[in-house]
Amino acid sequence: MKKRLYQSMIELGNGKTSSALLKRFAQSAISRKAIPGFINAYKIELGDIDRTSSDYTSLHDFFTRSLKAQARPIADTELVSPVDGRIEIHGAIQDDSQFKVKGIDYSLVELLGSEQMAARYANGQYAILYLSPADYHRIHSPADGEVVKQYMLGEKSYPVNRLGLTYGKTPISGNRRLITELETPHGRVLVVKVGAMYVNSIELTEFGNEWKKGQEVAYFSFGSTVALFFESGHLQFNAKIHDGDRIKVGEPLAYMV
Repeated sequence: MKKRLYQSMIELGNGKTSSALLKRFAQSAISRKAIPGFINAYKIELGDIDRTSSDYTSLHDFFTRSLKAQARPIADTELVSPVDGRIEIHGAIQDDSQFKVKGIDYSLVELLGSEQMAARYANGQYAILYLSPADYHRIHSPADGEVVKQYMLGEKSYPVNRLGLTYGKTPISGNRRLITELETPHGRVLVVKVGAMYVNSIELTEFGNEWKKGQEVAYFSFGSTVALFFESGHLQFNAKIHDGDRIKVGEPLAYMV
C-alpha cells in the first residue's frame, strides 16, 4: 500500500510539464537568489569549488559546478570512484544476471536492453553510487579505457534517493540512463549514468573514444546515480569501503588481484 501511494504521488508530479518548468527556473537568472538557501539547506562545503558562490549565474550553474584543480587527487589503483557520493551497495552479480538494490531485484537485461551484454557481466561485480543534491555532480572515468559502446535508454525518472530506491518502479533499470561500455586493461567496465526525477538530464563533456582515469566525462543536472558493472575476473573491492560509506572522485574503489 505504501509503495503504491508513493508511486502515485511521484507520477502526479513527474510529468514533462513540471520537469520543463523546474528546469527553466533552475537555468534562469532569477534562480541565483536561491543559491544561498540551497547551500544552507544541504550544508554544502564551498572550499573545493572553483568560484565564489556569488559568481554563479543560476542555480543550475551552481549545481553543475566544477572544482579547483587538484581538489580530487586520483589514486594509483586500477579502478577509482567516478563521482562524489554514497556507496548504496556493492558486491557480486548473481549468475542469472540479477543484482539487488534496497531489497529489489534488478535485471541486467532490462537495465542494458541487451541479453548479449548482460551475459558478459553475469558472475561479475557491481557498485551503486548515489549522488545527493548536495554533491559535486560531475562524472569522471573510473579507469583508463576505450569507449566501445555508448547509448541512451529510458524516458521517465523516479527519484534515486533511499525512498525512490525502496518504493520506486525499479528506478535503476527503468529511469533514463546513459550507458557507456569501456574496454580497459582489466576487462570490460560498464558506467551507467542514471537520471533522476524532474531535471532528467545527463550531459556528456567528453566525446572522444579514449577515457583516462580521473578525466571528467559528463555531468548530471540533478541528484542522480552511477552504477558500475565489472566482468567476472580478479577484481577485489577496496576492503576499506562499506555500503553506506561516502566516497569521492579518484578514491580507490577496486584493485586487480
